Amino acid sequence: MNGPNRWGIGLLVVFVVLSLFPQALAPYGPKERSMPYLTPSADHLLGTDDIGNDILTELIYSARISLLVGFASASIATAIGLSIGLAAGYCRGSVDEVLMGATDVVLIIPKIPLIIVLAAFLRPGIGLLVLVLGLLGWESIARVVRAKTLQVRETGFVMSARCMGFSPFRIMGSEILPNITHVVVPKFMLATAAAMISEASLSFLGLGDPTMKSWGMMISFAFSKGGFIREMWWWYLPPGICITLCVIAVAAIGFSFEVEGAEVRIE
Repeated sequence: MNGPNRWGIGLLVVFVVLSLFPQALAPYGPKERSMPYLTPSADHLLGTDDIGNDILTELIYSARISLLVGFASASIATAIGLSIGLAAGYCRGSVDEVLMGATDVVLIIPKIPLIIVLAAFLRPGIGLLVLVLGLLGWESIARVVRAKTLQVRETGFVMSARCMGFSPFRIMGSEILPNITHVVVPKFMLATAAAMISEASLSFLGLGDPTMKSWGMMISFAFSKGGFIREMWWWYLPPGICITLCVIAVAAIGFSFEVEGAEVRIE
């Protein structure tokens, strides 16, 4: 395990612990109030917001939503991209043409404008955000999986399985899939990072759920409630730093797997 992988995993573990155990780590409860617009002090390390919420407490509780959107969206995208890539690469022919044609169509769809349009007709929320980001984020995964599947399907052990009468589903699941995980994991991690950035951007535009605060929603509230005008950097800078560090950690893990996977040779 190389250096970037170690510190990337360590940093991600810190954020995961924050999201899983906010009650034990936050200095105050999510509904406890103090005086509004307090500056950082011993009682409130990051001050308070416009209604007296402790900003550090909000920062810890918001980790759960940001990570949930990132990993849930990436899971949906990876499942779809992996299924389409495997089917297209193994079956080839007309199946490949149809599936890759659908992939090209999804590739040109602008994601953020589509979410804005959907939000105009539907109630903005975390569920809608996760679903749309997942349904529109699988095309690059499908392309990479297809390319790798085309290579693996010509190997001797896959041909042997085909000669023995194994079904295509069994071959794809037990013979091909284990040999392409080293390209799937990096794409999953990068999809997680991309989803977190998209969530932060859309929440800042007011398309998130205000009752379920994320780091992006914290920045949005800081902007709309006077945090920027009052130059309260302790309100809007920490969530921005958390988003940056979390995305860098996830991307570093994915990059490490990609580098290690490039050295793998199928026997």
